[in-house]
Amino acid sequence: MTTPRDLSAMTVIVTGGARGIGRATVERLARQGARVAVGDRDLEPARDLAAAYGDLVRVAALDVTDPASWREFLEEVAPLGPVDALVSNAGIMPLGSVLDESEEVARAIVDVNLHGLINGTKAVAPGMVERGHGHLINVASAVGRIAVADGATYSASKFAAVGFSEAIRSELAPYGVDVTMVLPTVVRTELAAGVPAARGVRPVSADDVARVIESALRRPRAELWVPRWTQGLTKATQVLPRRVQDAMARLTRADSVLASADPEARVAYEERARRSG
Repeated sequence: MTTPRDLSAMTVIVTGGARGIGRATVERLARQGARVAVGDRDLEPARDLAAAYGDLVRVAALDVTDPASWREFLEEVAPLGPVDALVSNAGIMPLGSVLDESEEVARAIVDVNLHGLINGTKAVAPGMVERGHGHLINVASAVGRIAVADGATYSASKFAAVGFSEAIRSELAPYGVDVTMVLPTVVRTELAAGVPAARGVRPVSADDVARVIESALRRPRAELWVPRWTQGLTKATQVLPRRVQDAMARLTRADSVLASADPEARVAYEERARRSG
């Protein structure tokens, strides 16, 4: 077994670090002594977070969809030192029928959830390759393996994130760069406001996911689900005949969790997420 990595010796970028999973991840890493660069469009809560950790946490504006913004961000956080790991966590999840989804919203989902991931990789991975080590952690979603109605474009963006992660793992491994994808189920954050969990699956907390990200940084692994047991269940289910899969999805309500979301509970988040377009 390899020796766990020392987080206090690492510089880590966390995108979407002002809220939810990103914020919990920044807090965990900073408590372990890691130097953390927080990239987010919403600077006020990010700066409030950074204030508690002094020089360990540095905040800079970042629009993950814009390659020029990545270049400016990396210049701003350069004093933290060469980047050892990138946690690509920024994402949006507007919900609703694909037939009612505007072109602007569809484009925003793909831009943030997929192009943001690609842009971050292209901005950071060359330096890792040059130094002969690095770690990319891509926060995808369980719907990157199991598509769900009323989140078609979101599901598509996360399926693409999974495919991209699988491909670059093979591409970058010879250069000493690890790639991990993290697939949470329903997480108790603003993004999942009003979304029920599937029957038998309790929602997890942002810190539950952050704990998994921390463990991956210490010991890199290819694919991690939160909660862990859902990975085996999902992969076992996917080898069954489609009619059996459909019956199980109806039984557990996994096929309708997004369609069953409480619209009133999602008003504030939906307004903010849709402005991303």
